[in-house]
Amino acid sequence: MDNPVPIRPDDRLAILLHGGLKDIHGKTGRAMIRYGNHQVVAVIDETQAGKTVDEVTSLDCQAPIFDSVEAALATNPDVLAIGIAPSGGKLPEEWIDGLEAAVHAGVSLLAGLHTRLGDVPQLRRALEDRLGNLACERGDDGQSTLAARWRTLCTVGTDDQWICDVRCEPPGLEVGSGRARNTEVERVVIVGTDMAVGKKSTALEIDAAARARGIKSSFVATGQTALMLGHPGIALDAVRIDYAAGAVEQAVLHQVDDGADLVVVEGQGSLANPASSAVLPLLRGAQPQHLVLAHRHGQTHCKPFPDFKIPPLNDLVDLYEQLASAGGTFVESKVRAIALNTASLSQKDARDAIADIESTTGLPCEDPVRNGGDKLLEAIATR
Repeated sequence: MDNPVPIRPDDRLAILLHGGLKDIHGKTGRAMIRYGNHQVVAVIDETQAGKTVDEVTSLDCQAPIFDSVEAALATNPDVLAIGIAPSGGKLPEEWIDGLEAAVHAGVSLLAGLHTRLGDVPQLRRALEDRLGNLACERGDDGQSTLAARWRTLCTVGTDDQWICDVRCEPPGLEVGSGRARNTEVERVVIVGTDMAVGKKSTALEIDAAARARGIKSSFVATGQTALMLGHPGIALDAVRIDYAAGAVEQAVLHQVDDGADLVVVEGQGSLANPASSAVLPLLRGAQPQHLVLAHRHGQTHCKPFPDFKIPPLNDLVDLYEQLASAGGTFVESKVRAIALNTASLSQKDARDAIADIESTTGLPCEDPVRNGGDKLLEAIATR
């Protein structure tokens, strides 16, 4: 499945990250800075205003930080991306005026919230004021009568200005059929001990390592952040459950048809987290031969559920392998390595933690953000 985001390579990017530069809820914005290809000209975070990104994070980015969208417009961005996930994925009312100011200034909006910005009346009216009423109307064929058009059901505007909501269900979905298991392509899914432990970053680093070796690797996005980064795929949590496995299957087979030798599927959620339901369709749709288990060092309980303890890694390895293969019904699937998030540790302590995990599990372990994805890729390649 193609990526639905209409952002252009030379677009200047501002990222809305109130309170998120140093908080787990800002992982979308930080990933766009770390892995994105666009020039980030401004970050909006009222808690860090007056500084630059590299002054408050480990990210290699000198963009100035502003306390409001209105102030950040002085940097002349082309696109404003919402880089933080508020509770429930809902758009806070206090953000709307700033987003409206951006639209009136000719800036496009990019978001992965459950609240669709294109459906917010104040923002829709602002875009209509800029483009004219017909530019925001969708005909039966999905096209407007002007040069403006809806590129997907969740993007409205023109080539020059638009509002894009990537969290939408793609058209033409079918139920899963297990077809991915009949391909010769190597398929890996990143699974996790909890939400937000580094599954996306692990997948991106493995894909980058494979490409550096000349392997024709394809990354399949399954969440809003990776879609906002420009990768092909789906927003899995926007797909109706009956079609979720089929949506993953279609995304994987699309990359197979494009000639990929390795398909790296971004993970979502965790079997251990009571709020997560995304793991099963990922495994059923991708039919992976390989799994990589992501874990944050020192985390013992699921967030935000302190009563739910994360099982020992060896128990989770067995659980994921049994579930992925369904006792032999599907392809044999093995956890090949552990991806350890050591962001809270010094370099020496990180090395010690990695060695300890390898001793405990008997599996290769690496922090791919610190050290790249080569070691994890090698564990997959030498299965």
